[in-house]
Amino acid sequence: MISDFHIHYAPEKIVKEKLGDAPFKLIKSNGIPSYSYHPRLYNIEQMAETLEYSDIDAAYVSCAAGMEGGDIDLCKFINDDLYQWNKKFSRVCGLVHTKPLDQTNGFKEIDRGLQELGFKGVAIASQVEGLELDDERLFPFYEKVEKSGAFLFIHPCLAVPGNIDAFDMARSVGREFNLIMGTIRLINGGVVERFPNLRIIMSHLGGGIAAMLGRVRKYQEKEFWGTAGDPVHGKVPANGTFMDNFRKIYFDTGGFIGEMNAVRAALLEMIPEQMVFGSDYPQEIRAKEDMKTFVDNVKGLGDVGQQILRGTAKNVVK
Repeated sequence: MISDFHIHYAPEKIVKEKLGDAPFKLIKSNGIPSYSYHPRLYNIEQMAETLEYSDIDAAYVSCAAGMEGGDIDLCKFINDDLYQWNKKFSRVCGLVHTKPLDQTNGFKEIDRGLQELGFKGVAIASQVEGLELDDERLFPFYEKVEKSGAFLFIHPCLAVPGNIDAFDMARSVGREFNLIMGTIRLINGGVVERFPNLRIIMSHLGGGIAAMLGRVRKYQEKEFWGTAGDPVHGKVPANGTFMDNFRKIYFDTGGFIGEMNAVRAALLEMIPEQMVFGSDYPQEIRAKEDMKTFVDNVKGLGDVGQQILRGTAKNVVK
């Protein structure tokens, strides 16, 4: 069974409110492009057709509007809509959207999504209500997801902070930088160690972190860089090396428009057993032919490709 862990959608009501009479709408945050709305986002029939055409058996679907932890009622609406689509198209598998900082209503929605709706994972952004991933205010949420047995899918936040206000760099590279930092925070900030049974998928190949790992590893030598003992900059994993903890995180292949060089580059540092397939349909890949080409190209990696498409998913989805 081939699984795709990075599929986007939005309820028809939300998309049509954004579009009005236009066929396409670019949303900006403080003047910076952050998200695109178009009819493919709610056309689940077209999604199901694309999945079947591309030989994908299960697509774990997330909605940008519900991943940043704002409105619990909106999250419930998204979850219910996904549940109805799952009943019609078995390949379309919803992820739970919730308010991670709300230990009452937000946690109840996790239980409802997993137990009543039958979802297998929870989706959040790489910043939650302005909090970084290693903020201890998120720890009760991590504990909740860990104990539930669900996996946690982390997508880059849409409005990336920082001085990247030109040339659409917030989306093209800002999100990737945010994911790289988020991955380091999960490790050096102690999240991976504190929640050893939490199965985390970082999207976009961790922002292309493989190309940076040589540098990141060197900066774990705190004595060398003069940061040993610093309460912030001197933090390292308490048990095992940075790479020991890195190996415990999963990464999806989405975010690079189906470019195989990005996948090949990731394999220089990542092992296939920590990689899952992700397409980023229908945002970065929209045509069913392009989706099939990406799947076929990953198949072309032989046993490594089969591990990415099929094997690792068996350890992620319980």
